This record gives sequence, C-alpha cells and structure tokens, in this order.
Amino acid sequence: MIDQVTIDRILDAARIEEVVGEFVTLRKRGVNFTGLCPFHDERTPSFSVSPSKGICKCFSCGKGGNVVHFIMEHEQLSYYEALKWLAHKYNVEIKERALSPEEQQSQNDRESMFILNEFARDYFSRILFEHAEGKSLGLGYFRERGFREDILRKFQLGFSLEAWDPFSKEALAKGYQKDYLVRTGLSLINDKQELHDRYRGRVIFPVHTLSGKVVAFGGRILKQHEKSAKYVNSPESEIYHKSNELYGIYFAKQAIAKQDRCYLVEGYTDVISMHQAGIENVVSSSGTALTHGQIRLIHRFTNNVTVLYDGDAAGIKASLKGINMLLEEGLNIRVLLLPDGEDPDSFSKKCSASAFAQYLKEHETDFIKFKTDILLKDAGSDPIARANLIQDIVESIALISDDITRQVYIRECSRQLEFSEALLFKEVGKRRRAETPGATAATRNTPQNTHTTTPIAPKQASNETVIQQSRFDPYEANIIKHILRYGNDAIFVSDTLQQGKPAVTVLAYIAQELEQDEIQLENPIYQRILQEAIEKSEQSNFEPQRYFINHRDPEISRVAANMISEPYELSKIHHRFQEVVEEKNRLDELIPHILLDLKYALVDAELQALHGELRKATGTKDETKIHELFVQIQDLLEIKKDIARYLGERIVVHH
Repeated sequence: MIDQVTIDRILDAARIEEVVGEFVTLRKRGVNFTGLCPFHDERTPSFSVSPSKGICKCFSCGKGGNVVHFIMEHEQLSYYEALKWLAHKYNVEIKERALSPEEQQSQNDRESMFILNEFARDYFSRILFEHAEGKSLGLGYFRERGFREDILRKFQLGFSLEAWDPFSKEALAKGYQKDYLVRTGLSLINDKQELHDRYRGRVIFPVHTLSGKVVAFGGRILKQHEKSAKYVNSPESEIYHKSNELYGIYFAKQAIAKQDRCYLVEGYTDVISMHQAGIENVVSSSGTALTHGQIRLIHRFTNNVTVLYDGDAAGIKASLKGINMLLEEGLNIRVLLLPDGEDPDSFSKKCSASAFAQYLKEHETDFIKFKTDILLKDAGSDPIARANLIQDIVESIALISDDITRQVYIRECSRQLEFSEALLFKEVGKRRRAETPGATAATRNTPQNTHTTTPIAPKQASNETVIQQSRFDPYEANIIKHILRYGNDAIFVSDTLQQGKPAVTVLAYIAQELEQDEIQLENPIYQRILQEAIEKSEQSNFEPQRYFINHRDPEISRVAANMISEPYELSKIHHRFQEVVEEKNRLDELIPHILLDLKYALVDAELQALHGELRKATGTKDETKIHELFVQIQDLLEIKKDIARYLGERIVVHH
C-alpha cells in the first residue's frame, strides 16, 4: 500500500493539464483548457480542464474528476495503478509500507512468475517468427486462418516446438528456477524430477491481465493425436485464477469503455478475428462457463453486453445459465445469432470490416426475446414443456434489477407466450421476494425540535417510507457541496450577532446544527465526507476541497471532484430591487437555509408516515393510538410551520 505522504507527493507533482494533454489536444480558454472528450465521440469540445482546481470534466458525457480519475478512466487502471503511472511520469519514488516476511515472499514469488511468463511469451514469439519449425507449422497455421502479421504481433502469439523439452532447457539455462516453471504450468515434472514442456507442438495464445501482464497461456495442438486435447491451458496458480480473467480484455478495455458495449465470444481466434475486422470491444471466456468474476470485470467498463452465437443449438442452450448470471449482475444483454455454420472467426473473414460491423448492429436482439424464441421451438404444443418454459423465462426476468425494464419484458413475454400478464407479474414477484428476503431498513438518527421532544425524523417501519427517503439526497448533496466549496469560510448567523459571539466557519456551523438535532446524512458517502471533515477540521492546514478531491478512497474523491466541477451558478435572493447576489457573499443566509431545507423534508416525510399509521389505527379503532398519533402530528405541524415561516420564500439551491 502506498503511504499518504507519497500519495501527496504524487498529487503535488502531477499537473492535470500536462497529463490530460498527453491524450487530448487542449486549447486555452481563460484560466482553463478545453478539448474534445476522449471518452465519447464528439465534434464540439465539451471537455474542460481546470488547473486551479486540479480537475477535468466533460459536460456532455459527465466523465471527469481529478488527475488520478482521468488516468484510471482513460487507461482503465485501478486507483493504485493510476498513482504508480503518475509517479513514474513525474519521477516520484513510491514508498510503500514494510511487508511481513511472508508477504514479501509471496510478492517475490508472484513477481518471479510474471517475469518467467514474460520470458516464455518472448520465447514462443521468437520461435513462431524465426525458427524453421515455427514458421512452417505455427506461422503457416495462422496464415491459413487468414491472420495478418501485425495482428499476430499485437496479441503476442507464438509457437512451442514439438520436441520434449527445448523451452524448459532454455529457461533453466537462463537462470529461471525449476520451481517457478512448474508452478506457472509452463513445464511438467515426472517422477524422476525431469522437466518437459507442457505446450509441445502447439500455437500459443498468451492471456493478459487488465494491466497487460501475461498471466497464463493457452495452446492449440496442430497435429491431432488421439490422447491429446485440442487446447491445453495454464493451471490455476498464485497469479492465475481463470474465473477472474477474460481473454482479450487488455486489448479491448478502452474500446469497451468508449463504445459502452462489450461483445462476448467463445474462443481466442474469435477475439483476434474481430480485432482484425476493426471491432476491438470484444472478449472471450476462453471456452469456459462464465463466472461472476469475469462478468464483474466486464461491468467495470460497460453495462451493455452482446453475446455472439454461431448457431449451434446445443451450445446456445448450454450458455443460457451464464447469461442469467449477466442479468443477475445488472447488465443489459443482447444476443446476436450468426448465419448457420458461421462463427465470429469465419464470418468476419467473409465480409468487409464495415459490412461485419453493420451486420452486428442490425441483427442483435434482446436476450429475453431470444431465449423465449429458442425455448418455444423446443416446447412446441406440449403443455408441460410450455409450463417449464414459462418458469425458465420468469427466472431470467426476475433477475432484472430495473423495475421499468422488468415490466416491459413481462408485457412482451405475455404477448409472445400468450400467457396472462398478471400471472407473470405474480410469478416474477414471488421469485424476487424469495431471492431478497426481509430487507431491513437502515436506522437513522434524526433531528429534534428545540421546543419539543417530538422526533421529526421519518420512521423506518415500512418499505414505503424507505422509498420516500430518496427525497433527502438533493438536500444532503447541497450541504456537502457547500462544505467542500466554503467549509473554511466564516459566517455570522443571527444568534451569533445577537449574543456577541464570534463568527464560525461554514463547516463548524453545519456540524453544530446537525449534531444538535441528531441528524445523520442518509447517503453513506455524504455522511463519511461530513464526519471526516469534522475530524480533520482541527488541523490548521485542512482545506476541504483539496483534501476530498485527492482523497485516497476513489469513491469519495470522485464524488467530491464531480461536485466541485459543477458550474457555479448565481443563486437569486429576491430583495426589493431584485438584486442578484453572488453565492459566496450570502453564506450568512444561505447556509441556515440549506439546513432548514433538509429539516423541512424530514418533517414532511415523518408527517406522511404518521398519517399512514393514523389511517391504520382508525381502521382498527384503537383510540389510544389515535390520540397519541394526533398529538405527534400536531407537534410536527407546528415545527413545520416554524421552519416554513423562517424560510419564507424558500430558496433551494441546485447546481
């Protein structure tokens, strides 16, 4: 882990206009820079870079953040990988915490295995392009398949000689340890402790991690033997877990993010062929069943997946379970069926790149309709088969998290299956309730009015109330925005002036008001920012804006950067002469208002909840409960009137 001192040095050294300028042509516009957004296609520049704030923002697609976020998004790196990228650019020495002996040994082992894999990759590539056998068999095979040399080199393809142990011998001669050769799976060892090569007589497909490291190999045999498998892959190891890797993700990640779609195919050559045809947003599960780890890897870059099928009915049915997993992870799934007898590899070679891309666009369909069509053909008129089909479709629809999308599919399937829409709704609802039993509402500490002991926070007794709480998010966001922008600015509120008290900071006033009324922000990110700001405010050099934009938690940092990057709009106070006052010059009035806006919403939500309880109590004629609820409602109505009276013409600032 990189220590905070080193992170600060990296952030101090990095200039966002220089970093962005490596990838985007920037033009000066006032104190900022603008250019074409690198994250989506556009003709009019909407990407803005602010050196003074240290942030960038596309006002069209919304992508942006600080310098670390830009590198994370553009290069598809993790937070710490992006920090290391910047450290390398600005020659900042990385200082990480000391590792235990066991951790150090594990790290050394992993690094040694990656280094060995790099050697193996280069060895196999050299054999393919320079050795007589490699050129004759390996290069001959690839050329017969129609692959260009630039594509072979891009994917770092290679060839392993058919002899017993030439690779193992060369690796040992170069000083690589026998133990690592066995642990990576590059070599096998017999009872006599002799090594021999795993991939003899095979063309080699290196498998890359997201950051481009070679984590494993796949080998396809060229001379088929009865006892030899067509493909041999690296075994699981300290560095390779096949359930977390996708073939081609390193070469596809930027195209997936930019086009907001991932094509999912079956094999190595399918990926390579589509790249050669100019379609780069494609990955493969390498012939294995999809896993949650692989799906989450795709989900890092897009919500949209198109699965390509080659028309093999048995293969399609076998893969339907994997597609259900895609739905379960919240992805939008479309399916494309290629012409009979074709796979992505063969079909991409029979038409031009533009024709192939056009075919993909015109022939993809949504997964639920596709699955229904497939199962309907099998079921025919058999009532039991049709009943099973409906249960199968219900299972898939129930996995869709978006309510509107789920409802649309239910209606479409009702029409397609000639089955009651109401019954489908009922069955889907039963499946969803079975999968997410008893969701418990989060607790919430809530404000108390200073004149009464009646709580004004919404109760958490029902699902209805939980849904209503989404109304608080704009008010909570407004509070956090003002802490980030003006947290250290001084304000004078009415009671401090009347009692001769000194001014307080915006942050101190907000913290005091929320604590006094026992309010915790419902949005967990906002609450974390608030709490950490309060804790850090004791430090003399604490600057909320800079601190949270460069926060080591990428989620907090991104939220802060987005809030700061939003345009500063003048908020109007309607005085007698309609004078417009700049926001920074009216904090004395504005900060109490934004807090009261939240309190007003809390009171309103609690009143709605109490009215709901009153209706139930009236139905059961529980006089004691009715009286108790009337008292609470009257107290809250008085509080609501007090807040409304103070707010007057309510001013809610949205940016």
